[in-house]
Amino acid sequence: MNNLTEANLKALAGPRSYERGLGYLDAVAGVEVGDSRVTAIVHGTERYTVELVLEGPGGVDGRGGLSGECDCPYGLEGNFCKHLVALGLTVLAEPEGSLPRQRKAARDRGQDLAAWLSGLSKEELLALVREQVGEDRQLRRRLELRAASARGDLAGVRARIRELLDIGPFARYGYVEYADARAYADQAGQAVSAIRALTGSGRPADAITLAREAMRLLTEAVESVDDSDGGLGQVGADLAEVHLDACRTARPDPEELARWLVGHVLGDFDDLTGVDPLDYEDALGERGMTLLRRLAAEAWRGKRTGWAEKHLMERLAKAGGDVDAVIAVHAADLAENGHTHLVIARELDTAGRTDEALSWAERGMRDMRDLAAVDTALVDYLCDRYGRAARLSDAVALRRDHFGARRTLFSYRQLRAAAQAAECWPAEREGALDLLRADTGRRQGGWYNGSVLVDALLDDKDIEACWQAAAETGAHDRQWLALADLARETRPADALGVYLRLAEPLTKQTGNHVYEQLVSLLLGARDCHRRLGTPDEFTAYATALRTVQRRKRNLMRLMEQRGL
Repeated sequence: MNNLTEANLKALAGPRSYERGLGYLDAVAGVEVGDSRVTAIVHGTERYTVELVLEGPGGVDGRGGLSGECDCPYGLEGNFCKHLVALGLTVLAEPEGSLPRQRKAARDRGQDLAAWLSGLSKEELLALVREQVGEDRQLRRRLELRAASARGDLAGVRARIRELLDIGPFARYGYVEYADARAYADQAGQAVSAIRALTGSGRPADAITLAREAMRLLTEAVESVDDSDGGLGQVGADLAEVHLDACRTARPDPEELARWLVGHVLGDFDDLTGVDPLDYEDALGERGMTLLRRLAAEAWRGKRTGWAEKHLMERLAKAGGDVDAVIAVHAADLAENGHTHLVIARELDTAGRTDEALSWAERGMRDMRDLAAVDTALVDYLCDRYGRAARLSDAVALRRDHFGARRTLFSYRQLRAAAQAAECWPAEREGALDLLRADTGRRQGGWYNGSVLVDALLDDKDIEACWQAAAETGAHDRQWLALADLARETRPADALGVYLRLAEPLTKQTGNHVYEQLVSLLLGARDCHRRLGTPDEFTAYATALRTVQRRKRNLMRLMEQRGL
C-alpha cells in the first residue's frame, strides 16, 4: 500500500501549509529514499533537515501511518509543515513505480550490509569501528563514555559528560544561537543517556552523583543558549527522570536526599529540570519525608513571600491533606486585590468548610483599600454565594459598591442582573444613572472612550433617555451609530441625520472595508427615508453619490449587489 499521496499530504498539513509547500518544490535537495523513510534538505529561511516516515504505527486515520519530522520552528512544534509537503510532492513527481523500486533497493542494500558485517572477523570489525571513530567525533564520544562506564571509571565518565555539556564548540562569541541550539541539545542528550546507562549497569549511586552535576552544568549552559524550541528543557526533564530512577534503585540516605531536594527546588535549577519532591516519596520513606516537610517549613518561615518556598509548602501541605497549612501559606502573603482571599475560600470550599470560605471571601472585601482594584472574581464568588443563600439584598449591595468604584458598562450589567433578581432594579437603576451623569464631563470610560452613561442607556434600550444624554454630553461615532440603529423605527429623522453625517467622510476614502461601512450606512438611511415616506429623496441622494463615486468600481459593485 502506498501511503504517500497528495490527499494524505493535504490532510496532514492542512490547506494552508499544503499550498505554501507548493512554493518550495525547487528548494528540495539531497533526497534519499530508505526502506520506510525519505530524507532530504529543504532550503527555506534556514537549511532544514526533513524526514518523511512512509509507514508508522497505527494508520487508523486512513493515512497508513504516514508522518514526518522537520527541524524548522513550525515542524519542531509537532506540525506537518510546508517543507514536508514539498518533499512529499517531490517524491510523488518521480516516474510511476520509482518509489517502490527505490525502497526495495534500499531494503536490499540494508540486507547486503547486514550480511557483509556478519561475515567480518573480529579483527576486521574492530578495524572498521576504529576507522569510524577516527572520522566521527560524536560516535567517538559515545563509545568513550561506554568504555569509561564499563571499566568503572567515574572520573572518565564525568570528564566526558562535561565535554558533552560544554557549549564551547557551538558558541559564537560565547552564545549558542538558534541555528546551533538543536545540535547542542542533541549532544547534551547523549550525556543523559550515559548517566541512565550507569543505573542500568548496576551503578545507580554514580548515576545520582553525575545527574546532579549535570543538572548544575546544564543550568549554567542554558543561560547562553537560544532554547526557543525547548530542546534543553526536554533534556532537563529527562535528566530529572534519570535522577529519580537512580534514587529509586540505589535507595540513598533519605535525609541527605531530602536536603538535596529542598536545596534543588529552592535553588536556581528547578526551572529547567522540574524536579517534584513528591515523586521521591518511595525513595525518601517516612524518615526522609518528615525531614523534607520540616526543611520546607523552615525555608518558608524564613521567606514567606518567596514563590518557590510558598509553592513547595503548598504542594506538601496539599499532599498531606493539611488544609490549615495550605491556608497558612496563603494567609502569610495576602494580595491587595483580594485574589488570595478567594484562593483560600476555594480551598475551604473544596474541604467542605463553606462557612469559613464565605468568611474569608468577605474579609477580602473588608480588607480592600481600593474597591476599584478588587479581583472581580472575588466579587462574583460572593454574589454567587449570596444568591444561593437567598441573600439577594447583600448581592445587590455588593454589586452597587463595586459599580460605584468601577462605573463600567460591565459592572452596570452585573448590578442590573442582581437587582432584577431582587426585584429592585428601578430604584437601583436611578442611583446608578445618577452616578454616571455626575461622571459626564469628568471621565470617559465607555466603549471607544465614549460616555458610559450612553453605553448603559443603550444597553437598557432606553432610546429617548439615551438620545438626550448623547446630545447633551456627547458620544462617540460608534455609539451614535448604535443609537441610530436602535432608534430608526421611532425616530427615523434623527437616525437619518446620524447615518448621513457618518457617511460623508467615508465618501472621501477608499478601500473595501470603507465601502462595506458606507453601504451599511446607506441601507440604514434608505430605511429611514422609507419610514418617513420620502423614498424619492433617497433615490436622488444615491444617484448623485453614484455619479460622484463612479470610479470606485468595488463600491459600485457592492451598491449594486445591495440594491442601492
